[in-house]
Amino acid sequence: MHRRHLLNLILASAAFAFPFCASATQIRNARLWRSDDKLRLVFDLSGPVQYKTFSLSAPERLIIDLSGANLSGDFSQLALSNTVIRAIRSGHFGQGDTRIVLDLSGPVQLNSFLLAPQDGQGHRLVLDLKTAAPLQIAAVPLEKTEPVTDKAHPKRDIIVVVDPGHGGKDPGAIGAKGEREKDVVLSIAQLLAKRLKREKGFDVKLVRNDDFFVPLRKRVEIARKHKADMFISVHADAAPRLTASGASVYCLSEGGATSATARFMAQRENGADLLGATSLLNLKDKDPMLAGVILDMSMNATIAASLQLGSTVLGSLAGITTLHQKRVEQAGFAVLKSPDVPSILVETGFISNARDSQRLVTARHQQAVADGLFEGLQRYFQKNPPVNSYLAWLNEQKQLSA
Repeated sequence: MHRRHLLNLILASAAFAFPFCASATQIRNARLWRSDDKLRLVFDLSGPVQYKTFSLSAPERLIIDLSGANLSGDFSQLALSNTVIRAIRSGHFGQGDTRIVLDLSGPVQLNSFLLAPQDGQGHRLVLDLKTAAPLQIAAVPLEKTEPVTDKAHPKRDIIVVVDPGHGGKDPGAIGAKGEREKDVVLSIAQLLAKRLKREKGFDVKLVRNDDFFVPLRKRVEIARKHKADMFISVHADAAPRLTASGASVYCLSEGGATSATARFMAQRENGADLLGATSLLNLKDKDPMLAGVILDMSMNATIAASLQLGSTVLGSLAGITTLHQKRVEQAGFAVLKSPDVPSILVETGFISNARDSQRLVTARHQQAVADGLFEGLQRYFQKNPPVNSYLAWLNEQKQLSA
């Protein structure tokens, strides 16, 4: 029931080898890179995992829990001297899970993400550890002024609008045991919002933070009102077939849908507006000529950005849950029709599927999905920071100091 793999790294002063389990992901190897501002650990895996990390103080430790994963490699060869990692401990945790403990010499900022197989490499778990900057300021107060400037920088935050689908009179899809889509996606969206708020350079707005109905047109208007840099609508729909399972990411299509499932999903979601007042307009405006002119001005560029964003998010979800489609699908979703805001709709799973539904209602899986969404968004904006944003400014500072 809670077959949720929790994230993890493992290194060990002594190698641990657990009995082989055919269904368990093996942690085969670990590699380490150092740069001026971070330490990167990469774990090579035999398959996908789900993980969870948290830190403890006095003394400083980073804990990584991986569900359904066993150690099969020897990581004692890693050179930890002159790094923030003092030692690595690992051991059996729960039923078939692995816990890794990194003993640290001081606090760190962690950025972790999963990579799906590509370019001849298999599944990987990547951990980037950055040491805190205040000690550097004290050591060289006249030259190391960037951290102070960083806190008082005049650049803006990246605005992400998170839209939990359905709500209020619209429960969304209903699972076999009465699970309601609107409840599941609200929990995931709230967890994602909390994670974004903790990250410097980001601000987040929730379309709804409780159980109430918001028309599709209004959801788009909220994103534009807040001048969003990105709009993400979170769902857990039903599929035409009960066997359909896994996560999907959708973007807007100006033409036809890329698959029958994408067409079905768009029709289902667009139909939700029928529950609102008849005076509320769908995005297929009564003035199609004006709407067409507006869309033609910027829609092509927006869709291109949305596809790139969607692909990055899909890659992050690949290590957390199964995928229904390994490519970003497109269809005429009304909620994605903002001409100037990159927008994606994420199906976190199908609540109509017994296995998906069982996982979607658990707090552990909801947190894992939220973490995966965050990592995808962060990776996209690190490569494509909006003009005048904090991340764009940060990239400029790194280039100047290179």
